[in-house]
Amino acid sequence: MKLIRTMAAMIGVASVLTACGGSGSDAAKTLGITDPEIHFENAVPGAPAYDLLVNGTAPGGQTNVNYLGVTNFTNIGTGSTNVGYANTGTTTALASGNFPDTANGHEYTVIALPGLTSPGIGLIDDPFDKGLLSSDARVRAFNASANATNLDLYIVPSGTNINTVSPTMAGVSFSNAVPASGQDSLYLSGGTYIAIATAAGSKTPIFQSAAFSLANNADWLVTTVPIAGTLSQLLPGQIHLLVAQGGNTSQPALELTNSLTGQ
Repeated sequence: MKLIRTMAAMIGVASVLTACGGSGSDAAKTLGITDPEIHFENAVPGAPAYDLLVNGTAPGGQTNVNYLGVTNFTNIGTGSTNVGYANTGTTTALASGNFPDTANGHEYTVIALPGLTSPGIGLIDDPFDKGLLSSDARVRAFNASANATNLDLYIVPSGTNINTVSPTMAGVSFSNAVPASGQDSLYLSGGTYIAIATAAGSKTPIFQSAAFSLANNADWLVTTVPIAGTLSQLLPGQIHLLVAQGGNTSQPALELTNSLTGQ
């Protein structure tokens, strides 16, 4: 749980953040004084539009989410929270789960996942323990690729020989996140990077992106998904990488191009 800071410390930090251009909302989350927030990502290639369900109803701004769609965060209450998603305009959940104790200052993510036999769901509880004066980007990986069930992900400067470095996020198993749900995100300095995915323990890329910019204070969820039509083929090379960016507006996930295949 977050430590309870004093009001004097909060005021002092807020003044420093204002002076240096930092994010007051990030500081409030770190201090645990904001309501729990939740958002939704549709990571099912070729899927219809979905509505996020929270305790059986669709919150405002969490409806009609097409593939690649990522909703803005919306506030929810604390305590045990049932979540799921349904075809837009309905309340019959295609897949569901539970956050046992949603807490102030935490960010919660619900992901619609492709599955081999039935729709799946991914749940992430992010405690948001970012340093009060940090401007680093926050990054987490999630594996929604039923055809590549255990991956290593490298977020490294262009030209890096991955044979000489450890994975940025290792052993990302299907339907799970790294860092795991309930743990804080990974922190990286803003800069220019490439993303490389390999089968866990291998140094042979099955995905390598072009260079991209990771901004300071960015909040990224990097999700692997299968290329549409490959669910039953179990071909580890047939994946895409989606980047869901946390923020104050709904926006499509950025779909990185695999430079190894051109897809």
